[in-house]
Amino acid sequence: MSIELKMPALSPTMEKGTLAKWLVNEGDLVKIGDLLAEIETDKATMEYEAIDEGRIASLVIAAGTEDVPVGTVIALMAELGEVVAATRLEMADAAPAAAEASSSPAPKADIAPPPATKPPVPLVDDAGVSATPLARRIATVKGLSLLDVTGTGARGRIVKADLGLRPLAPTAIAAPVAGAAVATAPVHAPPAGVPVETIKLSGMRKTIARRLTESKQTVPHFYLTAHCNIDALLKLRTTLNESLSARGIKLSVNDLVIKAMALAMARQPDVNVQFAGDEMHRFGRVDISMAVAIDGGLITPVIRDAASLSLSAIAMQSKQLAARARDGKLMPEDYQGGTASISNLGMYGLDEMFPVINPPQALILGIGSGIEKPWKVDGVIALATMITATASFDHRAIDGATAARFMAALRDLLENPIRLVC
Repeated sequence: MSIELKMPALSPTMEKGTLAKWLVNEGDLVKIGDLLAEIETDKATMEYEAIDEGRIASLVIAAGTEDVPVGTVIALMAELGEVVAATRLEMADAAPAAAEASSSPAPKADIAPPPATKPPVPLVDDAGVSATPLARRIATVKGLSLLDVTGTGARGRIVKADLGLRPLAPTAIAAPVAGAAVATAPVHAPPAGVPVETIKLSGMRKTIARRLTESKQTVPHFYLTAHCNIDALLKLRTTLNESLSARGIKLSVNDLVIKAMALAMARQPDVNVQFAGDEMHRFGRVDISMAVAIDGGLITPVIRDAASLSLSAIAMQSKQLAARARDGKLMPEDYQGGTASISNLGMYGLDEMFPVINPPQALILGIGSGIEKPWKVDGVIALATMITATASFDHRAIDGATAARFMAALRDLLENPIRLVC
């Protein structure tokens, strides 16, 4: 009996993927955990591992094929003990009979249309569950949920062996989200007579365009801005970096801002929320999605429980995540989830920015560059290094006064940075 290998859903939001490269050939014997292919998603390139043993009978989808829907059969694998070449031998035996039959006219037969492809079942968003990539992919392919599984790995992480310890609940079908349909923007031809190069959009760029259009059309944004004196923050950073240099750790301004944002959200938990139709989710932990620019787009790896992390831990995690993001080596658990986002364009010399909310989150913070300008310092006018912090809020979930208290807490932490380490 053949085993169907299907395009996996490597994240809860994945709908299509590109089969970038096959790592096996027809006839190869594979075992559980072997790498079969490289799959490009809208987020990263990831390896597809085998969850069954057998021999590759047929590679149905060619390497390099784009926009393969989740659930599409991409290869067939024969179970151990089957003869992979059986089909080819049967075709060879049938060839003389087929040639003889072709010498005499035959009645024309109606060709039955191919069976309709069954659409993939939407996944439960269990991205917050700690699980190994192999365990997560086995659960995805089998249509199982990890929400009720007790992990036996390090720090309670779910491993492959845990999937056989108890029956798993089948993945629930997501209910359609109520609301107005997102309008499709008209597509215009380029102006005549102007030199132009037309570039095909990558899967990542398509996803960015779709999600940000949806955000601006369906989420009522409102913006608050705070101007923050960061001279004390810069002085503290210099002192801390001197003490951390022996460990090879260097704090960036963004690391300190992430910590300040997380603590401000912990002070004002009503901004750490998510709108959900007739409900609203209030989170008990602050997970910050950090925007990282990569070739062809943007990705937001997550620093989890940022309010509880030390500054050195945030610095190490942000550096590692950014490096893996630029190398295309992020795993789904690295960028799934997040309760709020931060986007810092200060390194480009921009004064301020008004970021677009990253659905389904309700808050994103935008940071501009530090600029020396006259400011009231200790009762007198003096030069101070100022940054402009602008946050976008989902007004369905966060009221103006709540947002203002968060911005006041953020400014207080940035201007009194000793509180970041106390």
